Amino acid sequence: MKKVLFGLVLAAVALPLSAQQKPVYLDASKPIEERVEDALSRLTLEEKVKLTHAQSKFSSAGVPRLGIPDVWTDDGPHGIRPDVLWDEWEQAGCTNDSCVAFPALTCLAATWNPEMSLLYGQSIGEEARYRNKSVLLGPGVNIYRTPLNGRNFEYMGEDPYLAGKMVSPYIRGVQQNGVAACVKHFALNNHEVNRHTTNVIVDDRALYEIYLPAFKMAVQEGGAWSIMGAYNLYKGQHLCHNQYTLNDILKGEWGFDGVVISDWGGTHDTWQAITNGLDMEFGSWTNGLSNGASNAYDNYYLANPYLNLIREGKVGTTELDDKVRRILRLIFRTVMNPDRPWGSMLSPEHYEAARRIGEEGIVLLQNKGNVLPIDLNRAKKILVVGENAIKMMTVGGGSSSLKVQRELSPLDGIKQRVAGKAEVVYARGYVGDASGEYNGVVTGQNLKDDRTPEELIAEAVKEARDADYVIFIGGLNKSNGQDCEDSDRKGLGLSYGQDAVISALAEANKNLIVVNISGNAIAMPWVNEVPAIVQDWYLGSEAGSSLAAILMGDVNPSGKLPFTFPVKLEDCPAHSLGEYTGKRSKDIIDIKYNESIFVGYRWADKQKKVKPLFPFGHGLSYTTFEYGKPTADSKTMQADGTFDMLPKKEVIKHLGEIEKLEKYLGGVKEMKKLPGALFIVDTRKERNAIAEAHRLGIPVVAIADTNCDPDEIDYPIPGNDDAIRAIKLISSVMANAMIEGKQGEETEEKAEGEAQA
Repeated sequence: MKKVLFGLVLAAVALPLSAQQKPVYLDASKPIEERVEDALSRLTLEEKVKLTHAQSKFSSAGVPRLGIPDVWTDDGPHGIRPDVLWDEWEQAGCTNDSCVAFPALTCLAATWNPEMSLLYGQSIGEEARYRNKSVLLGPGVNIYRTPLNGRNFEYMGEDPYLAGKMVSPYIRGVQQNGVAACVKHFALNNHEVNRHTTNVIVDDRALYEIYLPAFKMAVQEGGAWSIMGAYNLYKGQHLCHNQYTLNDILKGEWGFDGVVISDWGGTHDTWQAITNGLDMEFGSWTNGLSNGASNAYDNYYLANPYLNLIREGKVGTTELDDKVRRILRLIFRTVMNPDRPWGSMLSPEHYEAARRIGEEGIVLLQNKGNVLPIDLNRAKKILVVGENAIKMMTVGGGSSSLKVQRELSPLDGIKQRVAGKAEVVYARGYVGDASGEYNGVVTGQNLKDDRTPEELIAEAVKEARDADYVIFIGGLNKSNGQDCEDSDRKGLGLSYGQDAVISALAEANKNLIVVNISGNAIAMPWVNEVPAIVQDWYLGSEAGSSLAAILMGDVNPSGKLPFTFPVKLEDCPAHSLGEYTGKRSKDIIDIKYNESIFVGYRWADKQKKVKPLFPFGHGLSYTTFEYGKPTADSKTMQADGTFDMLPKKEVIKHLGEIEKLEKYLGGVKEMKKLPGALFIVDTRKERNAIAEAHRLGIPVVAIADTNCDPDEIDYPIPGNDDAIRAIKLISSVMANAMIEGKQGEETEEKAEGEAQA
């Protein structure tokens, strides 16, 4: 019994003692920079180096000895990617890593609505937090230079200002959840073919006006905590370790205090990784990894090779300490933030956010004869044609591939919306890519169809002839050669013979609606044959409900194009003036951006004869309105260029009052400029003058009774009642003397003039 009591006494004494000895880096009440420096001082050399490189496909090591946790990253521009095995791309087989798929960022940009961007960031950030991710690898803001870029769907269009204004709230929304947004791919990553071997040559004006502003806004307005380098090169250096973009611009000119993370496989040299601004190395394909070493991650460029250089005295620790400071800052902002919310996953609110963003981003390109919205009062049969009406679009595309809890297809969305009001019939129309697997995620769809293109078209045309409306849903998909990472499109036109299907349907039914699902512009040789065209996007989990709401008129279309639709590829300056190659090369090749700043609408505005198919910012609605020749309410313009907008009687009265005022103003109305100060003798009688001076920004100097507390006086001269009267008398005598003197001068000048005459 005595031993127990003694132990309790010791515990009671020890608790306050331990609290007093709490390390600074563990004290969340301390400024973050103090915590960073304290933690840095406690780390060994080996622990510092370990922080700077990966330990698995998507994580880097913490410091267990000090209670500093691992950093976990995950792909997620449009949803939180499922977990993979420790050292493989294949699925880990988890049952709790399904997600809500949000619309692609081209759709978000098409909303032109920063409120939607904030909602997007908050929602996806909550899902990332719930999955205990420290860094969300997104969003992307690379500029839309060519419509062939397979990864354009992950970005926010051709205009740097629009992209910057849309990415900033996204970042803030994500980081509210204690998850770092990692903005990518910094920078000049504008096509996918040869992304590892392209050395971009671009003039400084285009660099600073076109390709950098969105990233700058992400850093300075969005407050991004991390940035991902690009694969390609600039000035002969890979952009994951580039002196000019990372050290000089990002960290130097912009003052970025976050972490630069390499893209997976984007690091190529230890010396450059040390000195040229890279902080954390992920996904490198090193000799250790390819040879199947027991711990390949120790062979990364910023792992043992870096450690050995320090031990050998060939490099110091100045750069290392800077990297570690940034990593610690990231950790304290995220996983070691005690105020970090818990997040949520697969919530009704997230599905609602996905639906709303999709609805606002869909663009009505054309609507001849007001075919849209569909009139369900007269529609008995609606025919839906096209593979994209049924194909899952959340699987595939590269790092944006997702494992979703559910995905409502366009066909099912339409069926649900018109249930009981019209018959919905489906015809395949064409066969594109029947596969449905990426990195072990399987759609479960069987899209195989052995019929010939002629047979498929014939079926669609037959059904179209007696349908009230025909909705063709096609476009691109997320397969290689379409909208997909590490590949570009072969051309601007649609694949799989879709043009022939559309033309045949246009001939069979005049109420044809073409819905293009893509993240890129497409050629439309049938544009004049089709009354209604809708630009849809990869809309994620609520794709079907968002599209159906637009088609049926439940929601008025409000989306606007974030990039230009050219008529043909040659109308794009990257192809008519600049350089682009679709051929693979293992060697470093130069690609010149000869078009400079004339990207997208900037180029289109210069052209006199060539007009785009649909311009940047284009987007129709179901609203009807008219505007005609402008007319003025008043035909008489004043001398200052203004018009009298009041009724005639009121104008006459107003002008009369002005005339009365000018009568009493005397010489004041002749003043060339406002006085530098207003001197008041009696504040009680000059309230109006004081108020007017304040409105005009004129400082007021006044004799004031000290008992009145004259807050309205800028420079009060204290005085009681007698003092005010005395000063008033003195001032009046001085004024009279000045007037007399002025009159004397005028008399003298008059006399001299008469004498000369």
